[in-house]
Amino acid sequence: MKRVAFVTSHPIQYQIPVFRELTQRGTVDFTAVFAQIPDSAAQGSGFGVSFEWDVPLLEGYKHHVLENVAKNPSLVEYAGCDTPGVREYIREQQFDAVIVNGWVVKTCWQALRACRTLGIPCIVRGEANHLRERAWWKRLLQRFLVRSYSGYLYIGEANKAFYKSYGVLDAQLFPCRYCIENKRFAAASEDSRLRLQARERWGIPADVVCYLFSGKFETKKHPVELINAFREAHQQGMQAHLLMVGDGELRAECEAIVRSANLPVTFAGFVNQSQMPEAYLACDCLVLPSDAGETWGLVTNEAMACGRPALVSDLVGCREDLILEGETGHSFKFGDWTALTQRLMQLSQEADKLISMGCRAKGLVQEYSPENAAIGIESAVAALGRQSDDKQGNAK
Repeated sequence: MKRVAFVTSHPIQYQIPVFRELTQRGTVDFTAVFAQIPDSAAQGSGFGVSFEWDVPLLEGYKHHVLENVAKNPSLVEYAGCDTPGVREYIREQQFDAVIVNGWVVKTCWQALRACRTLGIPCIVRGEANHLRERAWWKRLLQRFLVRSYSGYLYIGEANKAFYKSYGVLDAQLFPCRYCIENKRFAAASEDSRLRLQARERWGIPADVVCYLFSGKFETKKHPVELINAFREAHQQGMQAHLLMVGDGELRAECEAIVRSANLPVTFAGFVNQSQMPEAYLACDCLVLPSDAGETWGLVTNEAMACGRPALVSDLVGCREDLILEGETGHSFKFGDWTALTQRLMQLSQEADKLISMGCRAKGLVQEYSPENAAIGIESAVAALGRQSDDKQGNAK
């Protein structure tokens, strides 16, 4: 049985179901390797509040925590995860393949270098895509970096196109699509009472279409622009509600606009994982107006797992995969806030269409599952293992 490590900064709630699935399937001997276990303050960076996820993150799979020697440990800064001991750990454990979670933190670079010196296949599962404009020197650096790996687990079509733009061959690409715990979200959506309870909880009228924003109130997600588009639609007579879930640096600005225009908008604040299905059930359509910094947008998966369609900008990474125009949702050109306003007005009068699109979306997102992601990892490890064996055989 192949021994496989997945090296990442910390336990990330969306990755854990894949780790558990790999462990339960038992086709590889799997270990998750973390640079650190964050405290509540570090976990809350960007959310505006300190918190710990209320779903278990360290159960159901083997894991190891490296020694992080960073002077200022961080989950968002490159030098915040500095683990020179990863090389010795990989050597001692005699892994047959190592997967790294992109290249944003130093630990993942250290693991890549260790694999190259030890002759171990290193597979990358990152988020980068071809939708973001990059300076020429960044493209040059990324060309060198991207070609340093043995295999590539792509999370979606935009991510796959990014790798291919740097000359990665089809034989090196393996699907490992971004996913969530579909079954947990879908199970909650079966309880019709939760929708009424959630609407009462957040003051949402029972007879209007409700849009949902879910995420950090930060620049790349453009919550202010969504509020402004909603205000314009409201002033033109739209009857709808907007539920804003999350927190962050732009929340105060959003609240000020809502107060000044007396808009039907509810700010729910930070909502933990176990309660997120209620937010999706309360709404009729997710809205994600992010720029290219939104390399995927897993809230789209969550909404669809609950039977809700999504309205996203054309720069959101998951658009090509999850948005079938008019079938599972809609997209609009990023920055065309008039188009967003018009779409909000249109959909507010199409409650039945939102329901039908939600049903189609729920079916589509089932393919984006921990089970299929685990299969992708197994396929990559098996293929690269065969290549490694062939090289050793030829050397003899």
